[in-house]
Amino acid sequence: MKKYLLRRILFSLFSLLVVIWTVMLLVFSLTDRSVIFQNDDTWNKRSANERIVYEYSQYQRYEYLEYVNYTSYASNKLGNGDAYTEESNLIQRQEGDAYLESATVQQFIEEYTAKGYKIVRLDPIKFSSGRTKGQLKPGGRGFLLAVRERPIIYRLFDYLGNLFTIETTNDVKDPSLTDRYVRFEKDPYSGLFAIVGSGTTHKYLLYFDSRFPWIHQNWIHLNLGVSYTRFRGQEITGVINDPSGDLKNARQQFPALIGTDQYVETSANFHSATYNMGELTDAEKQQFNDRYTVMTYRRSGLSMIENSFVIGLVAVVIAYCLGLPLGILMARKKDKLVDKLGMAYIVFIMAVPSLAYIFLFAALGTKLFNLPYKFANAQVKFLAYILPTISLALPQIGSLMKWMRRYMIDQMNSDYVKFARAEGLSEQEIFSQHISRNAIIPLVHGIPASILGCLTGAIITERVYSVPGVGNLLTLAINGHDNGIIVACTVFYTTLSIISQIAGDLLMVKYDPRISFETKGGR
Repeated sequence: MKKYLLRRILFSLFSLLVVIWTVMLLVFSLTDRSVIFQNDDTWNKRSANERIVYEYSQYQRYEYLEYVNYTSYASNKLGNGDAYTEESNLIQRQEGDAYLESATVQQFIEEYTAKGYKIVRLDPIKFSSGRTKGQLKPGGRGFLLAVRERPIIYRLFDYLGNLFTIETTNDVKDPSLTDRYVRFEKDPYSGLFAIVGSGTTHKYLLYFDSRFPWIHQNWIHLNLGVSYTRFRGQEITGVINDPSGDLKNARQQFPALIGTDQYVETSANFHSATYNMGELTDAEKQQFNDRYTVMTYRRSGLSMIENSFVIGLVAVVIAYCLGLPLGILMARKKDKLVDKLGMAYIVFIMAVPSLAYIFLFAALGTKLFNLPYKFANAQVKFLAYILPTISLALPQIGSLMKWMRRYMIDQMNSDYVKFARAEGLSEQEIFSQHISRNAIIPLVHGIPASILGCLTGAIITERVYSVPGVGNLLTLAINGHDNGIIVACTVFYTTLSIISQIAGDLLMVKYDPRISFETKGGR
């Protein structure tokens, strides 16, 4: 068992590495990088050389490359006096090779050429005629840049190296903070104990509150990257996990006012407090006991991953509760009306494209039962979950019916069934104690995948019903060329797939005594 798990985990980690590498290669190397400006208003407002420099700045932000603007280099070298102004005019306004006469420019070129950078000169763009002849066109300032492409392998190593981070008491780089610790304290907001830190990025490292799953932590961070086009610089982990509804106010007390009669209606989440390196305002000094004054705000509703999980889990429960009994019934009534009706449903749900039956059931649901079609249009949020849940459950029901029927029929023709009949067991005993239990064994392996798959959402279903879930997030990222989210979703999906396969194998060993992972014996 241990050897099997070790081999499986090592192979899974290698597979995950290959998948991440492949996706990064596709989205960062084989896809035209200029697509990231498709919906960029800032890019549309800029022109000429200023647009090119903006592109370089965004490419650096996306980690396609590294670049240095000479004006920043000259400012660090010369300060902001007359010498710097002269250098700036030389670069921004003079054409040709006049800029090469500057000793600072020569130093810049030599320094960055030695580091492997390519020197890029953008000559000033001026009007060539009319009263404005010789003046710079809008966005036509000249630039001198040092540019170096960033190999994809560096991106992969950085991504993997920062995938998990742990907060320590040395995270805060403030020399005035001398009292650094991690300890248990009574949490005034939950009434229970919490692990709090000083010198860590967050004050509350482990705590309880009223939000499922009731115990939360800020200690270990999963860093899936940053969204730049869709969510404009937000951490992808936060995009997936944080609710996106309206602000949710509650009657609370600021940390420094606990024990007094001063309450405020605020949506501030004091458990998310992080260290403030800036100057504290007078109000913050009165409201807080320390410099942990920066926090997020509570919002109503479910997060993306919660929406996907709720819809997926209910669909899985419905599928197993209906699919398995119906499959057993079809097998017991083979070639009769029940079996024929069940086969008709299986053929329909498997043969018709998913988009077709999703739209069909959506039309029936909205017309016959007045159910909301789009998630955002639901007056009662509970009703918005019905159509996507049913649409997701229907193909799973058909699949379970088909396989359960097949495995049941296979078992019905086995020798042990004939022997049981010869022993005088009733048909009910044979089906319930032998055939059903053996027929369900092949389906056991897929149970962990069905449950964990709820976390990834259903891409087509969530897209059709505009469900704010993880499945819909991937399609939005692909349409918006948000490479960070594409890579993050790939890592997320692949990891859950690997875990579900291993969990399925372990469940098979537990359920079927004929299977063993030992080197000798079993199979």
